[in-house]
Amino acid sequence: MPTPIMHAKPEEIDTPEKRANHVVSIVGCGQAGILQAILFADAGFKVTCADADQTTVSRIAKGKTSLKSETGVKLKNHAKTGQLSATNDIGQAVSNSDLIAITTPVKITSRKKAEYSDLENACKKVGSNLQSGSLVIVTSLTGIGFTEGLIKETLENTSGLKAGTDFGLAYSPIQTPHTFTCKEAANYQRIVAASDKDSLRVASFVLEKLGERGVKRTTNVKTAEVAALLEVLQRDTNIALANETALICEKIGVDYNETLRITGTNTDNLSPTPTLADDSLSDEPYLLLEDAENFNLRPRLARAARDTNEETVKHVANLAKDSLRSCGKTLKRARIALLGVSQTPNTQSPIKRTARKIIDTLEARGAKISLYDPYISDSEIAETSYHFKKNSTEALERADCVIILTAHDQFKRMNLRKMKLTMKMPAAIIDLEGEEEPSKIEKEGFVYRGLGRGVWTK
Repeated sequence: MPTPIMHAKPEEIDTPEKRANHVVSIVGCGQAGILQAILFADAGFKVTCADADQTTVSRIAKGKTSLKSETGVKLKNHAKTGQLSATNDIGQAVSNSDLIAITTPVKITSRKKAEYSDLENACKKVGSNLQSGSLVIVTSLTGIGFTEGLIKETLENTSGLKAGTDFGLAYSPIQTPHTFTCKEAANYQRIVAASDKDSLRVASFVLEKLGERGVKRTTNVKTAEVAALLEVLQRDTNIALANETALICEKIGVDYNETLRITGTNTDNLSPTPTLADDSLSDEPYLLLEDAENFNLRPRLARAARDTNEETVKHVANLAKDSLRSCGKTLKRARIALLGVSQTPNTQSPIKRTARKIIDTLEARGAKISLYDPYISDSEIAETSYHFKKNSTEALERADCVIILTAHDQFKRMNLRKMKLTMKMPAAIIDLEGEEEPSKIEKEGFVYRGLGRGVWTK
């Protein structure tokens, strides 16, 4: 029986072979959870992905994910070798593990308020099955004070154990899992925070095995929570600047991407492309905004950035209207295919919130919408009221316009000549991720539009 992780010395986990003696449970297997699971498996740890949703568990067991292709390959390989497994029995997974990573996200309600019930329930399940000598690492982005407040109290109350004495507790969020490749995640320098020295020591030497740049340590957990939220604010502000600049480029008739290339702007400091932010990103800034309001503060820049990025969703409807006008058509009664609408697992809907907003806006203007996404199951489709198709060809049948919301791999290899035979020409292609070349699309007879791509000729 291996030494429990909290009592292990650094030399006892200094090789992948030794780390294979320790089992890591990933509790909450959305995009962030899957990325964490792969990082631990790459480092040699035995990994169990634990999630109450059977559809999510089945996807992981088959190596399916909507994350970048390299991540999907790694997930499939680790599942095939048995290095990584999946279960919907969270209690059993935790009881058989001495290292638990809680990745369950904080939900943001329609009123833009944080809802911690999912995270609290995950902590109750972990605490009820927690073994002495284990280490719990919270990787979910939280509001300020919640790690040592709600999370610590819930784990202690349900386990009967004491954090810092009987088990370790650390906080180490990882940002933007939906945009990371595994290599980028391994190169991401993580913050590790714990109020007691043993939890900080053990969490640090464990997490150092997952990356190439080491970790930044602090004994002030609240400082780490603020730092993580500030990183979110910076990213959201940068995206807002990119989105505003993109709109200017569209109006002037230039390509934002080309402008960025010519200026040589460091893409670490400015979003390389304007974007409809992933739902998890569009939610995260509200944690900081809510905390600020609790301290009677009103961060004007953060609020303006959030409003700008929310408005970008509405701009998509304007792109659709404009492109259809160039086709000699109107938005009213137009058939529009929306491709790539899948949401991070563990949410109330399998469809992105941004996608739902686009659908609602277009339908309110009279358009008829069909959807396709390879990562949404038949059972999930049955629970929605949206008009899904079995494949992209069916979705594109007689469509006047196609909107590519998420550039899943199969949408990067679209056959334009086949699309011409399927769609109702003249037709429009709206590329919201900047994956397609405008001139190539227009050469095939389509009308092209994209965020910040003011280079169309039709």
